[in-house]
Parts: sequence; structure tokens; C-alpha cells
Amino acid sequence: MGVLFRHLKSLVLPLIVLVAVPWLLLENREPDLHLLMIPGAVVLLIGLFIMGSTMRLFAHRGEGTLAPWDPPKKLLTNGLYAYVRNPMILGVLSVLFGEAMIFLSWRIAAWAALFFLINTLYFKFSEEPGLEKRFGEEYIEYKKNIPRWLPKFTNKEMK
Repeated sequence: MGVLFRHLKSLVLPLIVLVAVPWLLLENREPDLHLLMIPGAVVLLIGLFIMGSTMRLFAHRGEGTLAPWDPPKKLLTNGLYAYVRNPMILGVLSVLFGEAMIFLSWRIAAWAALFFLINTLYFKFSEEPGLEKRFGEEYIEYKKNIPRWLPKFTNKEMK
């Protein structure tokens, strides 16, 4: 029961970022049919898949959750982390941009851009220095080889 509660508690921040804030920003909560609706749904579903894959890695290989207060205990360098250092945030951004497309909402798109900027600063000045302290040379080497945001698909795991 403790493990389940731990993982449920870790969903609070994603629900705020992906549901509560966009809901408050929406001008029209009932989307009309339009050309961007299907591509928006595809982008949103890809984002959910990325988030689900990352959450699974956090739980099974990293022995932690996606919550900053309960991070993985092991450095993740496999799965999606073999190609990009922050796949969870890329998944979140995909969901947000998918929502923006579905609802034709510039406010949600602006929220996604602000969320990206905040996370860029957070990772650079807080999370990455913390990971260097926790994992030492292993993280420093990983950081040299794997980009923060744009996936690099030439890694050994692909071959």
C-alpha cells in the first residue's frame, strides 16, 4: 500500500501542470472540430506514451518516482534516457502542445513555453548540479554524451 500511495502522490505535479493550469487558461472548454484536432490528439498521445515509459523506468529501474521529493535512487541511462536527459519533460511538453492544438489555445501554448523555460533554468541550476553530487563521474560522463532536450539517436543502444 505504501508503494502505491508513493506513486499516486507523485502524480500531483503532473496533474496540476497538465490538467489544472490548462483548464484555468481555456477560453472555450468545448473544442470545435478543426484541422488541428487530430494532429493535436496524436501529439498528446505521444506525450502520454513518453511520460508512461519514463514513469515505468523511474519505478522499476530507478527505484523512485517522477516527483522531485522522491527521485530515482539509481541513475537512469537506458530506455529513453539513452537518447535525451529529460524525456519526462518532453512528454509533458508534447501533452501541453497537443492540448493547445486541440483547443486552439494560445494561452496553453504560452504556458507550455513558460513551463519549458522554467524547467530549463531548474535543470541547469538545481537538478543537474544535484545529480552531479549524487552520482558523481557517472552523471558527468552521461551529461557530456546525452543532450538535455533534443534526442540524439546515434547512441549504442540503437545499434
